[in-house]
Amino acid sequence: MTIASEQRRKVAEFLLRIKAIQLRPADPFTWASGRFSPIYCDNRKILSHPSVRTFVRQLSCELIENRFGKPDGIAGVATGGIALGALVAQEMGLPFCYVRSSAKAHGTGQQVEGDLETMRNVVVIEDLISTGKSSLNAVDALRAADLDVKGLVAIFSYGFSDSVDRFAEAKCPFEVLTDYPTMLEQAQAEGYITEDQSGLLEAWSSDPVAWSEERQNA
Repeated sequence: MTIASEQRRKVAEFLLRIKAIQLRPADPFTWASGRFSPIYCDNRKILSHPSVRTFVRQLSCELIENRFGKPDGIAGVATGGIALGALVAQEMGLPFCYVRSSAKAHGTGQQVEGDLETMRNVVVIEDLISTGKSSLNAVDALRAADLDVKGLVAIFSYGFSDSVDRFAEAKCPFEVLTDYPTMLEQAQAEGYITEDQSGLLEAWSSDPVAWSEERQNA
């Protein structure tokens, strides 16, 4: 079972309300890559809002059990997936570990932190899926540590086709609490954006590179 449409809309509503998602099609953000983007997503803001945090935690637990069954452990992706992953693990009464973006250059040189002897399989918690590369880097690290990855759950996904392809190639099933199309519908319904602005945001989603280059060359 995946997330029902009304639950996806509720998550999107929360993310917009607490400004975890901000939309600026006329004054785009600059991503770390240097590209322009009309959206900025910082799901760590969820942690500052108890009612939202509770809803997201409980929905994540429900999704994990229904989609993947109860795993031996939960793995959070650094840094955005660590806090939520720990909350989910606590709710489900499970061990927790987290995955660094790369192995430590000192000490034990580990990339996966935690007592891995307490678990054989895990579900991965991520805050955001963009290209999917960082998420799948974590999946690779867990598999290299001899853990079976049952799947991955993320709060939000931009829904880029290349990320979907990467997860398929990695044979890693994933689910999201809400996604870009749902968020756009909710943003327009609640008056965060106009119909024209929604068109600009849809155009970015279809081809973010071309959208950025057009504005950089303007």
